[in-house]
Amino acid sequence: MSWVSLCEFNELLEDQGRLAAIDGYEIAVYLHDGKVFAMDNVCPHQGGPIVEGTIEGDCVTCPWHGWSFKLENGQMPGSPGVDIRTYPTRILKRDGQKDLVQADLPTP
Repeated sequence: MSWVSLCEFNELLEDQGRLAAIDGYEIAVYLHDGKVFAMDNVCPHQGGPIVEGTIEGDCVTCPWHGWSFKLENGQMPGSPGVDIRTYPTRILKRDGQKDLVQADLPTP
């Protein structure tokens, strides 16, 4: 795993997804309640684009068929074993430059 920059922090809007395509990964990035979350952009049901989903409580809901997943761990509430892979995130502060959102992604 290694820390990879996904976007600048100021590019995120509260409760709106932002797609980051990095090294073959499509990552949905969210800012929710002041915290940054990152998960794979593919719903396990039928491959819907999670980044286009809506935030309800602490979950993102797939726009295609309404499946919901917790932002923190990717789990579908009430359905153990149904999940989306999530990634640890951090904000990289840089003197005189915009802060970066980073995720710890697997190395190829």
